[in-house]
Amino acid sequence: MSERIGVTILGSTGSIGVSTLDVLQRHADRFRVVALTANRNVESLLQQCLTHEPDFAVMADPVAAERLHDRLRAVDRPVEVLAGAAGLERVAALPEVDQVMAAIVGAAGLLPTLAAARARKRVLLANKEALVMAGPLFMATVRERDAELLPIDSEHNAVFQCLPPEFSTAGLAAVGVRRILLTGSGGPFRVTPLERLPDVTPEQACAHPNWSMGRKISVDSATMMNKGLEVIEAHWLFDAPPERIEVVVHPRSVIHSMVEYEDGSVLAQLGNPDMRTPIAHALAWPRRMDSGVAFLDFARLGRLEFEAPDFARFPCLRLAFAALVRGGTTPAILNAANEVAVQAFLERRIRFTDIAVVVEHVLERVSGHEADALAGILDDDARARAVARDWIAARAAEV
Repeated sequence: MSERIGVTILGSTGSIGVSTLDVLQRHADRFRVVALTANRNVESLLQQCLTHEPDFAVMADPVAAERLHDRLRAVDRPVEVLAGAAGLERVAALPEVDQVMAAIVGAAGLLPTLAAARARKRVLLANKEALVMAGPLFMATVRERDAELLPIDSEHNAVFQCLPPEFSTAGLAAVGVRRILLTGSGGPFRVTPLERLPDVTPEQACAHPNWSMGRKISVDSATMMNKGLEVIEAHWLFDAPPERIEVVVHPRSVIHSMVEYEDGSVLAQLGNPDMRTPIAHALAWPRRMDSGVAFLDFARLGRLEFEAPDFARFPCLRLAFAALVRGGTTPAILNAANEVAVQAFLERRIRFTDIAVVVEHVLERVSGHEADALAGILDDDARARAVARDWIAARAAEV
C-alpha cells in the first residue's frame, strides 16, 4: 500500500471538522489523521483522539490543553498535546502533513491557515476569515510559496467545480466568465415579517432550515452576513471584480452556486446540503471519492425557486458588498465588528437586528488601511472590536 496522505484538521470539533473526520474514516486506507485541534472542548477532542489516533492534539486554550494531556495520559494514549497559537501553527506546518483542513471559525483561524500556506500545504479552506481579513496577504503567500488552495465552503467549491482548470492562470475573462452567482438559502427568517425580527431568539436564529452548522455561522446565515463574507472570499479566490459577483436566494439549497458564461451558458453544481460533498471533493481532487452523502432524487426534487436578496431584510449583505468595494482592511473591520456583535446576540446582550447596527456603526468610525501587512490588519481588527464592544456596553447601559 502506498504511503497515506497526512491530514491536519484545524477546528476538528466543529461541524466541518466532524464531517471531515467522517470522510477520512471512510478512506482510512488513503488518509492518516496527523493532528487535531480545538479551542477548549476537551471532551470532544479526547474522544476524537481515542477514535482517530492522531500524533498531535492542540488546544487553543492552555488550561484545556493541560486537562487534555492528563486525560490522555490516564488512558495511556501517546498523543503529543500542544497549546495556543504556536501549537496551531506548528501542526499546520508539520513535514508529515500533506493537507490542512482550515476550519477554525473566525479571526482565530488566520495565523495557522497562513502557516499552512507558507509550508506549501494543500490548504482546504473552510475558514473564510483568512481571505476576508487578509485577502491580498494570504493570496500572495499562496502564490509565492506555491501552496495549493481549494475552497470548502459549498458555494465556492461549487464555483470551482464549474470553472475550467485554466481559469487560475488565464483569469476569468479569458475563459469567458460573465458572472459568478453565489446561492444562499435566506436562512430561517427569509419570510418572517420585518417587525418581528428584533425579537427573534438565538435559538431561532440557529435553527437553519437546511444545514447543520455551528452557532456563529448559523447566525451569520440568518443575517446573510455569511453570504456577504462569501462574496469577499469569492473576490480573492477567483480574482473576480465585485460587479461580477451576485447573490441569488435559493431556499432549497440544492444548487450550491453557478457560473454564467459570455455565450449565455450557466453551469451549476447541485447536491444534497451536506458539507461532506465539498470536503470529499477537495480531499480527493482532481479525482472523486465517496463522501457518504445521499444522491439527489430528481423525481422527488420538485421546483427550484430563486429570488433576489432583500437588502432591507438583510442589511449585513449590503454592508459586506460596500466593505469589499472600499477594500484594504475594511473587510477585516467588518468581520471583527460582526464577530463581536454575533457573540453579544448569542449571549442575549443585544437584539438580532442590532447586529447590522453594530457593524455599520463600526464601519463609520474605524478607517481602513492597506491590507498588505499582518500587523496592520490585526491592529485594525482590534480597533474594530473595541468600538463594537463600546457600542454594546452603551446599549446595555441604556436598557
